[in-house]
Amino acid sequence: MELSSWLALAAICVMGAISPGPSLAVVMRNTVKGGRGHGVVTALGHGLGVGLYALITALGLALLITRNPLLFDMIRYGGAAFLAWLGVKALLARPATGEATVSDHPVRGRQGAFEGFMVAFLNPQLAIFFVALFSQFVQADTGWQQGGVMMLTAGGIDALWYVLVALLLSRGPVLVWLKARSGIIDKLSGLVLLALALKVVL
Repeated sequence: MELSSWLALAAICVMGAISPGPSLAVVMRNTVKGGRGHGVVTALGHGLGVGLYALITALGLALLITRNPLLFDMIRYGGAAFLAWLGVKALLARPATGEATVSDHPVRGRQGAFEGFMVAFLNPQLAIFFVALFSQFVQADTGWQQGGVMMLTAGGIDALWYVLVALLLSRGPVLVWLKARSGIIDKLSGLVLLALALKVVL
């Protein structure tokens, strides 16, 4: 891929990453509840999901998803169910009380990575976004090498952005302020996730 094409691809991926949505809500919530490490692994899991979607799209499989209504609906409803589950979990969560890190809770770290990955991978809008975006860059002879470049670009930019979000939110005064209001944040993020799940279904 030429440098000019890659720069254009990277710029669009940056705009897609920083746009608010369920991903931001999940990274914020996990950072507040579990601390810096929990937020970072959530961000990395999300970046992996985005990168995998980018690779699938670059190899032409996402086009099949968007043209196969049954398969597309399975992904769409699966994504809605997962967002709704996260929303209910956030609404029922207890306020944060103490510091927690992934090293203290390795199971929680794996859970954060799983949630980040699934929020990305069960989002059918990513398929549409990448089909629209990659149609400008994918050619008939696009293979694993160029697909890998697209995967690393999209997934890397996404992971980097949300890692920065997690690091910013986990700084001393910011995290203390957020933890003091974790109950409100849980309720708000839960409502946002449920609304997004409903939006996906409708």
